Amino acid sequence: MTNPLIGAAPLIGAARRRGRSLRRTLVSAAALAGALATTVPAAAAARPSDDRSLLRRDAQALTALGVTGVQARLTTADGRTVTAVSGVADLTTGQPVSADGHFRAASVTKACVATVVLQLVGDHRLSLDDPVERWLPGLVSGNGNDGRAITVRHLLQHTSGLHDDYPDFTSAEDFRRHRYDTSTPEQSVARALRHRPDFRPGEGWSYSNTGYVLLGMIIERTTGRPWYQEVRERIVRPLGLAHTFRPGTSPTLPRPHARTYQSFQDGEAPVDVTEQVGVGVNGEAGLVSTTADLDRFFRALLGGRLLPPAQLTQMRRTVPVGRDFEALMPGARDGLGIFSRPLSCGGVYWGHEGGDAGWITATGVTADGGRSVAVSLSGVRARSAEEVRQVEQAESKLVDDALCAAPDAGRPRR
Repeated sequence: MTNPLIGAAPLIGAARRRGRSLRRTLVSAAALAGALATTVPAAAAARPSDDRSLLRRDAQALTALGVTGVQARLTTADGRTVTAVSGVADLTTGQPVSADGHFRAASVTKACVATVVLQLVGDHRLSLDDPVERWLPGLVSGNGNDGRAITVRHLLQHTSGLHDDYPDFTSAEDFRRHRYDTSTPEQSVARALRHRPDFRPGEGWSYSNTGYVLLGMIIERTTGRPWYQEVRERIVRPLGLAHTFRPGTSPTLPRPHARTYQSFQDGEAPVDVTEQVGVGVNGEAGLVSTTADLDRFFRALLGGRLLPPAQLTQMRRTVPVGRDFEALMPGARDGLGIFSRPLSCGGVYWGHEGGDAGWITATGVTADGGRSVAVSLSGVRARSAEEVRQVEQAESKLVDDALCAAPDAGRPRR
């Protein structure tokens, strides 16, 4: 996510910029959000009476804010699929958005990594209480950082205290010069360790992409295979997620896909940033997917098809998020690789968000598993903290409206 929109831009080479994440702007937006109104309640007046109209209205509200394209997918309690699109996939051609388009899922990847880690816990191959030092001896040390005090649970729940240092592209020229740069996990971790920790392990909360880089390394040390191979064998293939994969260093996306755009300076024309080496190739992000695949994954996860009951219970055991993130995402709490957020109609939903290079992805499944939603935004230009705050609120409203709609079992399938 760059918030749990938290898109993670990995380290490039020795200190090069790589992915334009929305993180810096989102943190500013979070500070602003604390002093401003929160998301409009889902029960607002003049609400459409059917799922399709409601989803379409909320998608159009996002493009009205300047988002280039929106694709949203709702699965109802009786198994119906409802989709809505708004905007365009390409500013030059005006091509419409596809409901089945591919996109960079960014930090939604973390939920997959966490699922693999918890499967390994269920298999008794590692423990949530294992210190990082046990699996990666000597790696996390220096400047007050101590892998002996940081556990696997701390990494999963962003309570390790590790400082996150993921520089953004600073200009269109910077993007063009460095968009194909790559990094290694060791380089990403080394950059973070140049800083002192933000707090002692377990004594605070701060979103850490570096923590998930370390989890990817622990998966490989435990299994002998890279994290993405484990995700493929344990999640993608069993669930038949035919459009979910790690592109590695490929800068392109399969068709269909929307193009995405970023404005680096106020008043600057949007820059097409679609072609670049995808963010987070080291476990913190990095998967390409579709709304259909992400919806299927989260329904399977929260429905108990991927984790034993004990590990799913651990995943849902939450802590408060940091003040900045809570201001941007009111009521959010962090589990192990997934977040809970309150619904305007009562109860909570579970999911993860991701954001990078103009993309924002959001997912949500009701606590009873009855309704779920996945949405991808392209061309979120992030020109100001206020603009990003408005987009985040409108995206959250789409998710809330979709999950809070009246019971609809028995309606004919569309």
